[in-house]
Amino acid sequence: MALVATGGITSHGTWRAFHPPVVNEVTVKLPGLPRALDGITIVQLSDIHVGPLIQRRFMDELVARTNALKGDLVCITGDLVDGSVEQLGQAAAALRELRSRFGTYFCTGNHEYYSGDEEWTEALTRMGVTVLRNRHVRVGDAGASFDLVGVDDWAAGRSGYPERGYDLSAALAGRDPTRASVLLAHQPAGWRDQAQKAGMGLQLSGHTHGGQMFPFTLAVSAIWEHDAGLFREGEHSLYVSRGTGFWGPPVRVAAPPEIVKVTLLA
Repeated sequence: MALVATGGITSHGTWRAFHPPVVNEVTVKLPGLPRALDGITIVQLSDIHVGPLIQRRFMDELVARTNALKGDLVCITGDLVDGSVEQLGQAAAALRELRSRFGTYFCTGNHEYYSGDEEWTEALTRMGVTVLRNRHVRVGDAGASFDLVGVDDWAAGRSGYPERGYDLSAALAGRDPTRASVLLAHQPAGWRDQAQKAGMGLQLSGHTHGGQMFPFTLAVSAIWEHDAGLFREGEHSLYVSRGTGFWGPPVRVAAPPEIVKVTLLA
């Protein structure tokens, strides 16, 4: 009986991993957001892990579902790929078809450093994706805008690239600290002692997969204080995505993949 139950759960988990992610919609009040941008929406994708099992068909469907949400901008918070540009460029090129008012933005995850972060930075730029590596840009127009900040993943230094690690100070250089801000950071680590202290109104992260499958969901919740979902402390908010694809075994149990639509309020 136990074997039958385990087999059934695993089969459902595999079905869940390969089928379209659920859409979770959240609303966040962003300090300093101009009233003209009240209601602006961000669609967050994270931890897609394009690789041997996630290929162009999955990506085409993901892009279509993302476009259907009609977000004002799309943000990809790392771990897009598990392989080289030569191996996976054709599958990732589906991102060219993303459509939004203000474009698509990306910050690196730890897996980019195993896959060739500089090569992927160049490739994504050619695909029309704005890669934010310890820098910020203004999103909006001359009448109203906010700052979108992106940092390299913490893993860069541990992967032999200390010059390309998480550097929020560099990302904020020259920025007016009174402006509304959204931070893209692959790991939720640093939200309290880095992002909040720097005045970031919202941080979007991933990395944890929400545990991806039971019982790892329990282990991840024990390891990560902010393991999945929306967290608030004072005027600061954090959303940790469970991820849009999967890593390792193609199984999702008790932690379905997700696309996140965030509505920002002034």
